[in-house]
Amino acid sequence: MMSMLYQAYQNHMDLTEPWRTGAASALRYLNLVPQGVSDKLFGRLAAALELISRSSLTYARPPYGIDQVQVGNRELAVKEEVTYATPFGSLLHFKKEDAPEQPRMLLVAPMSGHFATLLRGTVKTLLQDHDVYITDWHNPRDIPLSEGRFGLDDYTGHVIDFLGQLGPRPHLVAICQPSVSALAAAAIMCEDDHPSRPATLTLMAGPIDTRIQPTKVNEFAKSKPIGWFENNLINYVPVQCKGAFRKVYPGFVQLTAFVSMNLERHIKQHMDLHNHLLKGEKEKAEAIKTFYDEYFAVMDLPAEFYIETVRDVFQEHLLPQGKLTYRGRPVNPAAVRRMGLMTVEGERDDICSIGQTLAAQELCTGVRAYRRVHHMQAGVGHYGVFSGKKWNNEIYPLLRDFVHVNA
Repeated sequence: MMSMLYQAYQNHMDLTEPWRTGAASALRYLNLVPQGVSDKLFGRLAAALELISRSSLTYARPPYGIDQVQVGNRELAVKEEVTYATPFGSLLHFKKEDAPEQPRMLLVAPMSGHFATLLRGTVKTLLQDHDVYITDWHNPRDIPLSEGRFGLDDYTGHVIDFLGQLGPRPHLVAICQPSVSALAAAAIMCEDDHPSRPATLTLMAGPIDTRIQPTKVNEFAKSKPIGWFENNLINYVPVQCKGAFRKVYPGFVQLTAFVSMNLERHIKQHMDLHNHLLKGEKEKAEAIKTFYDEYFAVMDLPAEFYIETVRDVFQEHLLPQGKLTYRGRPVNPAAVRRMGLMTVEGERDDICSIGQTLAAQELCTGVRAYRRVHHMQAGVGHYGVFSGKKWNNEIYPLLRDFVHVNA
């Protein structure tokens, strides 16, 4: 019975926690031993203790770690401020000290198996020329059941509410999965003549129409009836947690699926970590540890949000067919007006293929031609659209210029 799997997993983690804690403590003392004293023996022991101490997942959000950013020819300090919050998410502001006035921007992070910190590199790049806020989603396992449900409409509602906190005409950037909600929010706000309707909408590698060149991810979502996902992937949050008995798609189940897709690579990475530690190659070891600190920080998904996303976005394609609703209201992309629209795709994206995000351009018929931009980035996969060298050097300059022209 899948509904008890999460509880069994949590019980196992609790029982084995003393081993990991002990290994971490021993490792701290071992690191105090002067180098040159039985290096080979201590290297082996340190490597073993490191792997034992890291043999678990964390359900706490890692730090963003953005303390300063280059703005023009000045290095400015950055301070995180929660400017608005609900039980399910915070509007987090990366406030720069003594910064010039810059376009206000809401970066909408995916509510996926990882925290919004996965976009820290995206944030740091955007901070150079923008006043950046992010949707910092909370882990459902920490949210009491009494706070109610969180479905696709609630996600879209949060985007609208967060934009409302930013004042008149902010800029909206959505990464991957939330592109559907971002477009829906923009359409609803335009219909309502909302004072905080976005000045620009940028959709990056988002599943606007997954009927176009379906990927393996899209095919899997359609390969089984929605009841299969409910019966096989949804669990109850364990009794040890604040969110006990809330239905979720557990983060550890999602991570297992991610890892299995590239199992050999992950095994090799941990073997390399062991070898780097053994040889005293601290920088190489640290790079691997930093990656897996983020990768193994997992977040559950509210069951209703996950199921509604699979059904409405990936199975029934409601948005491109004109059938999507928001709290009972039809979502009409043609209502998007007086707004710039930018879509970005990656040539090698195996999660959201070429054409799926571009579809927004055809749906938003109310956007003037001169306010439309589409960019297909050569040589990048899904994550390369919003992180890495080509994001920094080729995609970001286009986005920056697009925002500033339409500010």
